[in-house]
Order: sequence, then C-alpha cells, then structure tokens
Amino acid sequence: MSRLPLIQSDVAAGAAATLLARVQQALGVTPNMTRAMANSPAVLEAYLGFSGALAGGELSAATRERIALLVAEENGCDYCLSAHTYIGANIAELDAEEIERSRRGRSADPKAEAVLAFATAVVRTRGGVDEADLKAATAAGLTDGEITEVIAGVALNVFTNYLNKAVDTDIDWPVVRHHQH
Repeated sequence: MSRLPLIQSDVAAGAAATLLARVQQALGVTPNMTRAMANSPAVLEAYLGFSGALAGGELSAATRERIALLVAEENGCDYCLSAHTYIGANIAELDAEEIERSRRGRSADPKAEAVLAFATAVVRTRGGVDEADLKAATAAGLTDGEITEVIAGVALNVFTNYLNKAVDTDIDWPVVRHHQH
C-alpha cells in the first residue's frame, strides 16, 4: 500500500485537479505515480514539464523508454520497470528481447546501444562520467544534444524511481520485478 495518499481525480482540487485531468487526457489513464505526485502540484507540474520537454527532443520515444528501463533496473524500481515495460512494448513497440537487453544496458540497435552505454555510465557514477565515456558516446555518433538528453533522461528517471520507491507506489501496470544484482 502506498505510503502517501494517491490523490483521486474526483476529489482533487485546484492545480492538482487540473494537472490530473491533463494526465488523463494525454494518456487515457491516470497512473498511480501521478496520483502520488499530485500531493504536491508543483512536483507533478515539474514532472510533466520535464518529461514533455524531453519528448520533443532528439531522442526517439523508443530510446527514451530504453533509458527508463535501464535506470529502473539499476535502481531496483519495480513500479517504473512495470510501467516502462508496458509502455516500451505497447507504445514504443520494443519487443521482449529488446526490453530485456535495455534493462541490462544493451541493444540490438548500435546507436541505442551507445546511448545505453553512456546512460549506464551516468547512472552508475551519479553523473561523474569519465572523459572516455564522453569520447565513446561521440565516437558512436551521439550528438552533443543527444548526450545532454541522455543525462536529462537519466535524471528524470532517477527522480521517478526514487519517488516510487520512497512512497512505495502501488503498481498499477502488469508487474515486472527487477533482477537481483
């Protein structure tokens, strides 16, 4: 059971109600994570703004889902693994093998593999990547903009992982558990 209330749309007021309605309209559902975030409309608004801005960036939806899967696996966040496994399969159209590879920082696509290698370095070093990590990303064809977006994608997903783990958000997706490292 979630450690904070999951704000229901029918009882939300003010900014929380407006933001939850926006989530429902955009996704067709209101995930429990956003209901937990609605305890602070500022947090929900920040999340929606950050994720919305990245959706308009250079990285494809499939690549952003791969990053989300990797970060959720690295952080042991079953809520996010469950959500991004579902979204990866049903919206970004990643097959089951690619989803599993992404969780391990791998990909059948060479460019996506380079993104995941850099994202792995970012998450494991908490941003303290080596010059060699940046050079490898550049050598693999990542632009400066893509490198910046990978860092932002890792940061966004670390935030959602930490929130969902701290709050113990009830999983409202088909459940996927992280691998024991």
